[in-house]
Amino acid sequence: MDQRFIEYDLPIAEISEGSANEKNVHHGHPSTLHIWWARRPLAASRATTLAALLKDPGPHRDGERREIKNLIEEVTPWESVKHGDNEAVNRARELVKEQYGDDGPKVLDPFAGGGSIPLEALRLGAETHASDYNPVAVLIEKATLEWPQKFGEEVELPEADSNGKELGLGGRRVNLLAHLVEKWANEILEEVRDEIGECYPTESGEGLVGKRDVDPDQEGWTPTGYLWARTIPCQNPTCEAKIPLIKQYWLSKKDDKEIAYRPVVDQDAETVNFDLLHGSEFQEATEEGFDPSDGTVSRANASCPVCGQVTESDQTQQLAREGKMGERLIALVFRHPEETGKKYRLADKKDQEAFNRAETYLEEKIDDWSYLDDPLPEEDLAEDPRNLWCYRYGVTQFSDLFNSRQRLAALTFTEAIRDKYAPIRDDAERYIEFGDWGSNSESEELADAVVGSLSIILGNMLDLGNRHCAWEPIAEAIRHLFGRQAIPMTWDYGEVNPLGGSSGSIQLCTSRFTKVIQSNAFQTRPGKSIRSSATQHTLDSGSVDAVITDPPYYDNVPYSSLSDFFYVWWKRAIGEHFPDLFSTPTVPKSDEAIMEPTRHESNEEAEKFFEEMLGRSFSEMHRVLKPDGIAVVVYAHKTTEGWETMLNGLVDAGFVVTGSWPLHTESKTRLRAAQSAALASSIYMVCRKTDREELGFWNDIQPQIKDRVEEKLEQFWEADVIQGGDFFISAIGPGMEAYSRYDRVETYSGEKVTVRDLLQYIRSVATDFLVRRLLRDVSSGSVDKEGQFYLTYRWTFRDTRVEYDDALRIAKAEGVNLERLADQDTFVKKGRKYIYVHGPQDRDDIDEVHNMVDAMHLACQMWENGRGDDQIGKMLAKHGYSQSPSFWQFCQGVSECLPDGNKEKQWLEGMLMSKDQYQQAEATGDGESSEGQMQIGFEDSGSS
Repeated sequence: MDQRFIEYDLPIAEISEGSANEKNVHHGHPSTLHIWWARRPLAASRATTLAALLKDPGPHRDGERREIKNLIEEVTPWESVKHGDNEAVNRARELVKEQYGDDGPKVLDPFAGGGSIPLEALRLGAETHASDYNPVAVLIEKATLEWPQKFGEEVELPEADSNGKELGLGGRRVNLLAHLVEKWANEILEEVRDEIGECYPTESGEGLVGKRDVDPDQEGWTPTGYLWARTIPCQNPTCEAKIPLIKQYWLSKKDDKEIAYRPVVDQDAETVNFDLLHGSEFQEATEEGFDPSDGTVSRANASCPVCGQVTESDQTQQLAREGKMGERLIALVFRHPEETGKKYRLADKKDQEAFNRAETYLEEKIDDWSYLDDPLPEEDLAEDPRNLWCYRYGVTQFSDLFNSRQRLAALTFTEAIRDKYAPIRDDAERYIEFGDWGSNSESEELADAVVGSLSIILGNMLDLGNRHCAWEPIAEAIRHLFGRQAIPMTWDYGEVNPLGGSSGSIQLCTSRFTKVIQSNAFQTRPGKSIRSSATQHTLDSGSVDAVITDPPYYDNVPYSSLSDFFYVWWKRAIGEHFPDLFSTPTVPKSDEAIMEPTRHESNEEAEKFFEEMLGRSFSEMHRVLKPDGIAVVVYAHKTTEGWETMLNGLVDAGFVVTGSWPLHTESKTRLRAAQSAALASSIYMVCRKTDREELGFWNDIQPQIKDRVEEKLEQFWEADVIQGGDFFISAIGPGMEAYSRYDRVETYSGEKVTVRDLLQYIRSVATDFLVRRLLRDVSSGSVDKEGQFYLTYRWTFRDTRVEYDDALRIAKAEGVNLERLADQDTFVKKGRKYIYVHGPQDRDDIDEVHNMVDAMHLACQMWENGRGDDQIGKMLAKHGYSQSPSFWQFCQGVSECLPDGNKEKQWLEGMLMSKDQYQQAEATGDGESSEGQMQIGFEDSGSS
């Protein structure tokens, strides 16, 4: 079996850098086509797919190996595909063609999601098959892999129709699909503007404020945003105020443009109104103590501006569920086509009247609805308060996510897309008739592509057109709903004007969409995307050259519950034209391969279901793969349970791991500055259908695992691509290579060695490697086990709290009894769910030194409290640390693990500056200082 290049080498530093840089791309990138959660970076997908398809020239062809590695580096950056494929991508495509012939390799991604992996396989000339259980994902995949390649070629538009009638197109050359989408989006815009434009009235510049003065007589100022606050009744029985739930009062928070609104309380009337502050008025207000960042609500606890009483979070939830949460319009945001910058004013009576007109017209539109389905999406949200945070506030139907004007806009655009299908199909027939772009039989498929594209544009508008979008004052913009993989509860939200030409409008969403279509219209055969469970594919056995996929990460993302948000509208807009995708009330969930406890009677059953579905998916991958085919599985999860489930599935399916690579998707700056335990790496696990040996003995395999793990960790360390919590998961792949070569691994006594046992051993090897690296030339054995635990924890999690099991795994690897440490008055504190590893600044005065961590913390506390160098030195000498190289390297290692600005780091750096002075001090036999008994605590030693 030929080795593939990915099994030999990979330029992980360059791929990681390209993946991180891709986060900053906003124009033409497929990620801007439509939201999909946990997308794979194109850079990593392109590079790893090429490395998986190309053969390794072998150890005697170093020059060819270097050429392939250099080529992978060259195709990685976004710039290589930004303006069409560059020379390196074309060369890569030719290499793939040379190896697999004109038809190219057959590549499958059974968990295709947003389509990043299959798009890059398609770019490299593969016959690409993408599938997903989720119909929302499949529609996005079609807009990524099928429609741009089939209908996105550049064509010359006809000057006249079949009857000789001039079309006014002048024979322009355009991207056919992008042209039709833009044409019909503009038609819909004008139609919708005629219908509901009066609900978004333009006005003069009178009363508007911004960075520069506004001509009050200048007409044409368009409202682009309406800022609302939800309200609840104050629960003080003597107060009748309605509390506006406002997180912050900022409108613009820029150095040269500070604008905010301020509550004005009428104690007698028990009402709250607002003033608009800018310029000198803003400065005076802040000097008098007004803080625009200090709103009325925090974590659902609402403070009444009238009486000061706080309504607790559980009461806020209850009031919302009882229908007692209202909302009020606070301010408006404006733009002008001939001016720069946004302007603001407070809402007034006429603004409310415009909103009331929308409410009235919505009722009329619903009464006149002629279709069989309900006009508004009254389908229920999934009962999943863990991810749908709004659910506990009584937001239980999808129509609840929108205010009346937003519902009207969404319904009007949906109806327009639905009604335009017939004329779009006729238009498609005319375009195909007068060009050599296809047959008449393809006109309906082209029409489907156009209305499907218009629906995706609608989805992007809805992402910004609901009442769970926060106002961001630094950018002066409304943020989209899915900034997180959840539906949040937003107290003060922004409503976009979908006709206004700014963020969230049909104009801007269409522009972004067509740029992606034009970028992805490379000349290759279209991919094929179908809705299918990964457990049962339509491809023949042994027919696929490569399976490259990114399966669900345990419980990370509730894909179907989130994508319901788009599904319920798309079903109404285009469901009849895509019956295979939109035949159910909401996104199907019964066979979704995620660990979702709300769909099962217990966590255990949810875990069992996920393991079964993932295992069946891997078995199906094994079935369709050719005997000499290759599989690459991308995985990233911080828990051992998630990894155990995935690895068990791979092993049980018959795969052997032949390589693995950690690739970062976040910038190094962000990683080092972040104070969280979140993972930033994904592991690309390379697998084969190699025959396995029946039985392996653990004692024989352990040295192989240790050598391989340390070899790869050394490579990753030198490449500087692993940080913090990613360190352990980067060791899993190398450890799996030896283990997965056997059907069963046992001890000499016949006990089965499970994947869980393997993971614990890998963790111990990785931990030992890490400690040795951080201590540099000092033997890890000279640092006590508590110190090794502390150092490993600080590297992995910094100073964040973690769940008990995460800390326990490190403790076990270091031989530390975590429970005993937590029970003692020491640096470990145990909460109900979390473990806190405290620094010296978090601990009470230390009276006794039990280990190296206590000594380090006590020295820091003494330094911070101004104790002299001689006292710190004598304390360290008394406990045997002042002359210990391992102690000083331990302190230095801890300091280097912590981010700049961290208080423990500051104390350590300050304490370490006097290291030489401490080492000159000698402890007295009984621990007495020149002032008497040396105190471990912090009583004033000068008062003896």
